[in-house]
Amino acid sequence: MVAVAILAAGRGTRMKSNLPKVLHSLGGRSLLERVLESLQTISPQRRMIIVGYQAQEVKTALQEKPAARILPTVEFIEQQKQLGTGHAVQQVIPHLAGFTGDLLVLNGDVPLLRPETIKQLLQAHQEHQNAVTILTAQLPNPQGYGRVFCNGQNIIKEIVEDRDCTTAQKQNRRINAGVYCFNWSKLMEVLPHLQANNDQKEYYITDAVNQLEQAMAVDVEDYQEMLGINDRQQLATAYEILQRRVKSKWMAAGVTMIDPDSITIDDTVILHPDVIIEPQTHLRGNTEINSGCRLGPGSLIENSHIGENVTVLYSVVRNSIVHANSQIGPYTHLRTEVEVGAGCRVGNFVELKKTKLGSHNNVAHLSYLGDATLGEKVNVGAGTITANYDGVNKHPTKIGDRTKTGANSILVAPLNIGNDVYIAAGSTVTQDAPDDCLIIGRSRQVIKRGWRMKTKPKDNE
Repeated sequence: MVAVAILAAGRGTRMKSNLPKVLHSLGGRSLLERVLESLQTISPQRRMIIVGYQAQEVKTALQEKPAARILPTVEFIEQQKQLGTGHAVQQVIPHLAGFTGDLLVLNGDVPLLRPETIKQLLQAHQEHQNAVTILTAQLPNPQGYGRVFCNGQNIIKEIVEDRDCTTAQKQNRRINAGVYCFNWSKLMEVLPHLQANNDQKEYYITDAVNQLEQAMAVDVEDYQEMLGINDRQQLATAYEILQRRVKSKWMAAGVTMIDPDSITIDDTVILHPDVIIEPQTHLRGNTEINSGCRLGPGSLIENSHIGENVTVLYSVVRNSIVHANSQIGPYTHLRTEVEVGAGCRVGNFVELKKTKLGSHNNVAHLSYLGDATLGEKVNVGAGTITANYDGVNKHPTKIGDRTKTGANSILVAPLNIGNDVYIAAGSTVTQDAPDDCLIIGRSRQVIKRGWRMKTKPKDNE
């Protein structure tokens, strides 16, 4: 059996934030969510989170979507005083009574660990029947990290915190990033007896490692997995690393990125081969882009599904679906709960909200459609709007197949317009209309011949 304890009690004062450090976002998910998701390959029986600073806020964050998917197997353990990593792990003792398996200890601010790395650590621990196994890395600049001293077989001789290292010890580049796998029974022989014999008067979990035999180090191939987050600069560095991983993965899978450095892609996004992503394009959340699409320049797509051979140019698409062979933009905003049918054109300065377009519709420019349902082959003239809000409630508009709205039409909802209807330019439509008709809803034009504006007399006359 495997239990996991995630240390997430600290405030993170160097973040200069009232938000607990583990709740800061990295690529659309909190640091803590990313640590939890790194456990997917080992499926532990217990997941315990040690909370302290703003504990309730941390609990609430994990109960909200999308984090809620990991909540059912999470237990929260409160650390009233933050007295070091050893003290944090001591808090799980009452919760693991009778447990005889392995305890994996992770830090809630080390979010770049790959699931495969954690699996490798656990396998090495169990194969060698170690009392403790820790992840280590050879860091180019190890300042701030505890140093790990080993023999030629990677058996640990000593771990020394950075602040307690001598000048000679600081030359060692093998670091400890706080990822441990303990045999729980052996850990319990020393964990209750840790001493705070250091300048900070804290209880270090590394002191337990130093007392256990046998203790082994497992070097991670990519040291960047071990990087912790202590300030905003390190958060930005982690995001750069995450972006390089994601973009390398998709380019290897057949996606073209023009100027990758200007593009950002969440690791929750799914891309298919032969997608082309232009500069300054950003893909967020649970988004899927199908083959043959060309995105950008200058587009944002979030939590949306884009069908094959769609173009999205200088536009924003959120929480929407766009079917195959449609053109979006330039300067289109699909705001939320929009479905654009196949072969549609939604063009310049058009905003759609909670609207469904059938196939082969044309909303070319300068229009707003909200709470609307359109059939097939509808042409929406420039400046058409659905007046869907009466000041209290939103109301729907339904437009049938092959209907055409003239320029500057105002459709006052609730409204039901039939098939094959023509709406004259400049009309304000307030009543339902049947199939096969012409709607004219505007004032009659008046021409007054010989009319001139009267001029005011000058002040000095």
